[in-house]
Amino acid sequence: MFEDLRFPLIVAPMAGGPTTPELVAAVTAAGGFGFLAGGYLSADALSDRIAKTAELTAEPFGVNLFVSGGSAADADLGAHIERWRAEAERLGVEPGEPRWDDDAYAAKLEVVLERKVPVVSFTFGTPSAEDVERLHANRSKVAVTVTSPAEADRAVAVGADALVVQGFEAGAHRGLFADEPGAEGGGAQYGVLSLLRLVSARTDLPLVATGGLVHGGDIAAVLAAGAVAAQLGTAFLRADEAGTQPAHRQALADGGRPTAFTRAFSGRPARSLVNRAVSDFSATAPSAYPEVNNLTKPIRAAAGKAADPEIMSLYAGQTYELAGSGPAASIVERLQTEAREAATRLSRLR
Repeated sequence: MFEDLRFPLIVAPMAGGPTTPELVAAVTAAGGFGFLAGGYLSADALSDRIAKTAELTAEPFGVNLFVSGGSAADADLGAHIERWRAEAERLGVEPGEPRWDDDAYAAKLEVVLERKVPVVSFTFGTPSAEDVERLHANRSKVAVTVTSPAEADRAVAVGADALVVQGFEAGAHRGLFADEPGAEGGGAQYGVLSLLRLVSARTDLPLVATGGLVHGGDIAAVLAAGAVAAQLGTAFLRADEAGTQPAHRQALADGGRPTAFTRAFSGRPARSLVNRAVSDFSATAPSAYPEVNNLTKPIRAAAGKAADPEIMSLYAGQTYELAGSGPAASIVERLQTEAREAATRLSRLR
């Protein structure tokens, strides 16, 4: 599935805009692989993006879907709603409705089946064994994002073909199957190298490493630790082809902000640059996804239009300050050069 890539690099499915058809096409043209983000899109919009990507590249690419399962949260959103309502008034918009939904999972599954997407990955849980069987019958491979050995076991049990092993260093949402409200970061935190070793001891499935990887040396490191490929998101946030909002790009370029996990924007733990929303709203943010995400979405969009980085979800990995900018092909070329240099240094182990 990923073992035959000319360069073992995958551009991550960054939902909310950053991962575009143009970005996926550029990375695949450079020898890597790309996942379109299906999260937050309607089924029709996802179908359109798949079609657009297929127009831009003849190479295979994948699609990522959120497994939102479960039901409405029973957490008290009152205080959090009031904090965001004040920001909505300041920006002249109405807050969104804090409702539960399943991100149109069933409809989007039908889209990837109809479009015969060669690789479908899942985040926030596993698809059912029946859904995996349908995808396999359609000649699609299945990958599941895991953040712990226990989650890896569950993904193996439903028939996954590969695991995307996500370390706590990753930007944006942790792929946790379940968010533990009282736990920092929503649950156990494993670094990507530690998790690779633990998961590879439990399964022979191909492993894709992700989490804070922005340098070619990082790619070499995870390959040496047993991964078949490295998935990078933050490294491409400032790529020319990325759909990252200007104020978000500028905050990344400016640097200087630490990162932290917060539920403030979505109700799920996500790593963001620390801004006023992270500092002031995290304490009242309940474990309530996607209710909080639906509440804050129009407010965050308005903040983006107003170029107000203090209320935006500035998602990024821990090493964001080391990521570059420019055409995606140039970023891939730099990563290749750095990876080869790192591989050369390994010759000292002879």
